[in-house]
Amino acid sequence: MQLYNKLSAEERAKLIDEAGKDRLTISFYKYFKIENPQIFRDKLFIEWNDLEVLGRTYVSYEGINAQISVPAENFNSLKNQLDSISFLKDIRLNVAIEQNNKSFLKLKVKVRKKIVADGLNDETFDVTNKGVHLSAIEFNKMLEDPNTVCVDMRNHYESEIGHFKGAVTPDVDTFRDSLDIIEEDLKDHKEDKNLLMYCTGGIRCEKASAYYKHKGFKNVFQLEGGIIEYTRQVKSENLENKFLGKNFVFDHRKAERISDDIVSNCHQCGKPCDTHINCANEGCHLLFIQCEECAERTENTCSTECQEIIHLSYEEQKELRKGKHASNKIFKKGRSEKLAFKK
Repeated sequence: MQLYNKLSAEERAKLIDEAGKDRLTISFYKYFKIENPQIFRDKLFIEWNDLEVLGRTYVSYEGINAQISVPAENFNSLKNQLDSISFLKDIRLNVAIEQNNKSFLKLKVKVRKKIVADGLNDETFDVTNKGVHLSAIEFNKMLEDPNTVCVDMRNHYESEIGHFKGAVTPDVDTFRDSLDIIEEDLKDHKEDKNLLMYCTGGIRCEKASAYYKHKGFKNVFQLEGGIIEYTRQVKSENLENKFLGKNFVFDHRKAERISDDIVSNCHQCGKPCDTHINCANEGCHLLFIQCEECAERTENTCSTECQEIIHLSYEEQKELRKGKHASNKIFKKGRSEKLAFKK
């Protein structure tokens, strides 16, 4: 019985091309007490593998967090499979605004301590005492309220390329970092301001809203379904779009265009640009924003040093990488000194 992915990304990409099937990129989450995450994980992998599902899913004692893709022709089968699981019946599936058949190239279902790394001790507060969920039209209305403070609960590389008009965008590297910063900045307004939060699909706000209510905030609200669901409602209901730029996503697409506004700059030359890439030097793999001109000049690398390295032989590059780990640079936690126009 196969319980783990056995194909490389290259092999999977070739199979996707050969199949010629349109795929849908989907995300969903659910906080729910799962008694045995490992058994649940194995069940999902077996059933999803049969449906040709790809993507990255975390399962824990507190629930599930999934970012996946599935052949469009298998969507209803996936929906039926999820509906057969009691706590996932009728769950809202956030379907991507922009589709790419290769958004994911492997099926990974992992058991984790938490479905989002929030650094919180859930035993110290009531995680079910959440904030008020708002639809897109309700969110837009509250944004106009002068007593509202709108906060982006995402990391700096996410909010840098897109955010809501007037939102506070903490310059943080992790979700956990933002929790304390926001509380400190708004400590004098726990009772007289509306704390309005949003994130990509809603999962971070789900936990954060309960945390802030525990910390004494009286008026806590969150965007139901995050930016993804907001955009769907804006289009289907012909509402005013108050989101500027792109929505960062954690797959090979890297972002979805929500509006034509470009709110960020190339990290190498400073011209308006919102295209994220990973440095072509596998030993670096730094995530940064790069315009077409700089991409051509530097051969998709972040620095002269990395550009020189990509011209070395495979064995020489492998030797340079020995003993070094660059995985954290994929969504860079630190600030690279190589990039003149990066914070």
